[in-house]
Amino acid sequence: MSSSTDGDSSQAFDETGDPIAADDDAEPRTEPTGPREGPSGREIVVPFRLYKAVTVFSTLAAVVTYFVGFTLIDAATLQISFVRTTIVYLLDNAGLLPPEDVLVAILAITGVGFIILGTAVYVLGTRFRGQGMGKSQDDPSET
Repeated sequence: MSSSTDGDSSQAFDETGDPIAADDDAEPRTEPTGPREGPSGREIVVPFRLYKAVTVFSTLAAVVTYFVGFTLIDAATLQISFVRTTIVYLLDNAGLLPPEDVLVAILAITGVGFIILGTAVYVLGTRFRGQGMGKSQDDPSET
């Protein structure tokens, strides 16, 4: 049985209680923030707390917009869709009901627009990197 101090210095921890790797030459959280040109394109280095928030909310926004987009496409293609029935009812009560083929086109184009928006949000969210996260596997300077 060995103790945690056999042959090595004791584990270092940051202010949040997370362990810091023993082979780090410098504190990773002192990396400067801001935009950079990375091996896989442009990336933005931000504090780790902000990185977690951006990742969570951009993924959530992308999933919601995908769901809305596919629901609208479904409403455009199915005559008995609950969403389509609701949209037709609301537009009819407002006196704005367009012809059937125009409604199908509007629903389909709006659905595709939501899917494209979700893709853009997700792609932009993946460009963020937290301080101290390290370099990409594609980086040629990494050995």
